[in-house]
Amino acid sequence: MLDLDFTEEQEMLRDMVRGLCAQLSPIETVRELEDDAAGVATELWEQFGELGICGLMLPEEYGGSAMGLLEGVVLYEELGRSLAPVPHFVSCVLAAGTILESGCGEQHASLLTAIASGKAIVTPAWLEPDGGYSPRGVQLSASADGSGFVLNGSKMHVYFASAAEQLLVLARTGAEEREIDLFLVPADTDGIKLDQRMSIASDTQYRVDFDDVRVPVSNRLGAAGSGWGTWEAVMHKAVILASAQAMGGAEFALETTAQYAKDREQFGKALAEFQAISHYLADAKTELDGGKILVYEAAWAQSAGHDISRLAPMAKLFACKVYRDVTAMAQQVFGGVGFTLEYDIQLYFRRAKQLQLSWWDKQTCEDRIADAILA
Repeated sequence: MLDLDFTEEQEMLRDMVRGLCAQLSPIETVRELEDDAAGVATELWEQFGELGICGLMLPEEYGGSAMGLLEGVVLYEELGRSLAPVPHFVSCVLAAGTILESGCGEQHASLLTAIASGKAIVTPAWLEPDGGYSPRGVQLSASADGSGFVLNGSKMHVYFASAAEQLLVLARTGAEEREIDLFLVPADTDGIKLDQRMSIASDTQYRVDFDDVRVPVSNRLGAAGSGWGTWEAVMHKAVILASAQAMGGAEFALETTAQYAKDREQFGKALAEFQAISHYLADAKTELDGGKILVYEAAWAQSAGHDISRLAPMAKLFACKVYRDVTAMAQQVFGGVGFTLEYDIQLYFRRAKQLQLSWWDKQTCEDRIADAILA
């Protein structure tokens, strides 16, 4: 049965992460790292490694804590509240999860151990300049050549690429829709070119071009043609954490806006005393609580071994909509100053839209939900 009360240990995890983020990645640090070439809050990331947060959901044999998705939700709510610029999602969730899901854990044990300690960063290279979120969007080619493969093509929206030791590359190995493989490619391999791209969130993203990049066959994860199935399995769990991140950001934005509405006076009374403003806040709180319950249900269902093919995209769709709507409402309550760089609410507004577009966008989530309910 779904239990909406977090355990004492889970609340301790929340307090620890919130304290670390406040101390080592305050909003001033977040601002400093906007559009930064590396984009990593180094002190916070090192502490995450030392305290086991990087390995929170990884198996114990690789130095992890073997926690479940519910603990991950607690962590990601706090990352969303603080806007902490760390590569946890790409490295410790997506990349590490893909290595494990592919069955290549023992083969890459040293890399998983390094990821769990925060000493290695691995980031996925998935989306392409003219591609979408479906398997047909993967057109970067991996051509067999002797004892390895040659990669040619381009990837977009590769987070923290300049800070990564390796790239996790989705590459096409055949003409069929799902003939896709996954490759671990050292970031300093000849033929790789990084080009930083600016985003609405001012986070650290790169275009990565592959020009005759050679990788040995041992760098392929899993059996031939299994890459897309592996990626899908990892993404279903990962987007639940992205949804929790959205809820954390939305909750903090609402708290900040409510406090501003109580403090700011207009026409001789606080903004919160105007019925229209108070109703905006009430609607936002209702949507926020509904989104959190959906995210918690999805995380619980995965931890309990239930099918999440419908719940995962539902959580991503609704949570990111709530985040975007709450921050847009917050901008209206703050008024013109809310759009200025001096105020923090614009940081959340911009990241809300970026997260809504990232990983699975609105249309992709809707398509997946429709497929699930229409069988």
